[in-house]
Amino acid sequence: MQIRSATPADVPQMSAFLMRPTELGKRTRPSGETFVLDYYINGPDKIRCTLAEEDGVVLGFQSIARAPEGNEFGVTPGWGIIGTHVNPDAARRGVGRALFPISLKAAQDAGLTDIDASIGADNPEGLAYYEAMGFRTYRTPAGKICKRYQLYSV
Repeated sequence: MQIRSATPADVPQMSAFLMRPTELGKRTRPSGETFVLDYYINGPDKIRCTLAEEDGVVLGFQSIARAPEGNEFGVTPGWGIIGTHVNPDAARRGVGRALFPISLKAAQDAGLTDIDASIGADNPEGLAYYEAMGFRTYRTPAGKICKRYQLYSV
């Protein structure tokens, strides 16, 4: 498994595997190529988007961005917002574990104090992953469980 920064050339594969959970009702956010490019690769608040691949196949990616004022997730402005997306064909292969140290370093380098992961309440795999990475539940808006990773004590 190789870990590197995601590029615009990766967008078709990233979008294609995001479409699969969308079709199964496990993802409600957009999944198309334009969204992937504009939000994950070129997002105005993006800190880093890291990708895992093997033999030219995208296994997963993790994005971290700075929460802007009035963000759709209700995350405290200035905190990080993290998203982890694993190709269903690569589930249970350690993709998320391989990506997180790079995102964590990027968050530290960006001076973040906290990272939010807003996970669907009906996503036990996502909830277990973030808990294993050290995130802890701090709020539970309708249909979501929001977990927080504290980088520095304030």
